[in-house]
Amino acid sequence: MAEFFSNYGLFLLKTLTAVLAIIIVVFAITMLSMRSRKSQATGHIEIRKINEHVDSMKEALTFSSLDIGQHKEALKEKKAAEKLERKKNKAEAKKARKEKKEKENNSTEVSRDKRVFVMNFDGDIRASDVDKLREEVSAVLTTATETDEVVVKLESGGGMVTSYGLGASQLKRVVDKNIPLTVCVDKVAASGGYMMACVADKVLAAPFAMIGSIGVVAQIPNVHRLLKKHDVDFELITAGKYKRTLTVFGENTPEGREKFAEDMENIHELFKSHVSDHRNDLDIESVATGEVWFGQDALERKLIDGISTSDEYLMGLCDEHDVLEVKYKERKPLSERFSFGLQMAAEGAVSKLLNRLYNARYEIG
Repeated sequence: MAEFFSNYGLFLLKTLTAVLAIIIVVFAITMLSMRSRKSQATGHIEIRKINEHVDSMKEALTFSSLDIGQHKEALKEKKAAEKLERKKNKAEAKKARKEKKEKENNSTEVSRDKRVFVMNFDGDIRASDVDKLREEVSAVLTTATETDEVVVKLESGGGMVTSYGLGASQLKRVVDKNIPLTVCVDKVAASGGYMMACVADKVLAAPFAMIGSIGVVAQIPNVHRLLKKHDVDFELITAGKYKRTLTVFGENTPEGREKFAEDMENIHELFKSHVSDHRNDLDIESVATGEVWFGQDALERKLIDGISTSDEYLMGLCDEHDVLEVKYKERKPLSERFSFGLQMAAEGAVSKLLNRLYNARYEIG
């Protein structure tokens, strides 16, 4: 019996070793494959027709209110309408090809219906969505003309100056092509978020959206006294008088603080100039105080051009135009997707906890 278990254990060990070796080989091949793909395109553009989404919602609600007989009749009408639509599309496609050929022969412009391209920007402190935004803008600019419109649904409380400056520059590419640009804000466009929004030809905000915060903020801890208390020296060697003005570990000087404040003021002036260039009618000195305003107050101060949610605005456009949502989907490696999943799970848990603590004030025991 002992010999049996000994042989079985040896067999099991060999099997586990073989399985482990296979896993290592597969993992190595996968890693090499991922590395080879880095030089290739990492993402692609996806288009969703919002009109179809609106029609499907309308259809679902309409059908749900019908009895069996009415439902069958509605289905027949739907099939007949779809057949007619296919014929219409076929005829329009044939007409478009004919007009295109005539345009090439006669070198004359052919009028066509307006299209609306929709993009989303959800900003964090680093404005990470700028990487996707630049791809989406580039894609739209390959086909959009002055008769079309670009709508950006923007949400951001601001962040790094350089990152949001780049985001504003991406939106300015649309304006520079004389393509109408509308920014819709449902919740917040403050600081860097407003730096981007003000570039648009038209800014719309929901009634309780927070707008403004035209200011600059920086904060930095300093543990020099703590280190000194424990006899810890920190050496900071720089070349250039203002290479480091304020530091975390070194001793900050009045001169350094003054220079840091001066730099902040310069950035603020640059921010004010940027807003003034794109919104000529507002009184920049009265709104560049770092304050935020809600919808109606922001409208009175000419920070925005109208009160509307993005849903209301887009639904109105769907009645007359093709509304196309443009999204850049990035291909992420398995390891990055796994870490992102863990991050989202942790953020979700913290968010739920904070939400429960917040709502506990209104619970009745």
